[in-house]
Amino acid sequence: MGRRTVLRWLKFNAVGALGIGVQLAVLLTLKSGFHLSYLPATALAVEAAVLHNFLWHERYTWADRVQPSWKKSLPRLLRFNLTTGGVSIAGNLALMKLTVDFGHMNYLVANGVAIALSSLANFLVSEVWVFAKSQNQRARVPAPHRRF
Repeated sequence: MGRRTVLRWLKFNAVGALGIGVQLAVLLTLKSGFHLSYLPATALAVEAAVLHNFLWHERYTWADRVQPSWKKSLPRLLRFNLTTGGVSIAGNLALMKLTVDFGHMNYLVANGVAIALSSLANFLVSEVWVFAKSQNQRARVPAPHRRF
């Protein structure tokens, strides 16, 4: 893994940490404040975090690759929502069901576990597909020198 990828991974996790705060705050509000069942509350909380994270990733984590604009950001948001959102929501709901219903774990602790487990998959999908380098960016990168 290159230096740039490591730096991007650190940025991704910093944004993710903020997103965890968003997700837990929304989950707590929906569950405790509005008395919504924990599974629909989890799905809505994850979606709030996904939208939050997308905005930060586009402007911070992958800012060297993308230029935010309605025309380009909306398709990218769709890809991000389908991939990382899908992984996060499906993973969170499945893990929440297992850990809360069968493991009798507190729903906030269970949510933290679910978030941690889906993080790496989300980074890889974002790095390779959602925020991938454009053809122009790939053409500008010099090929590595080979020694024989």
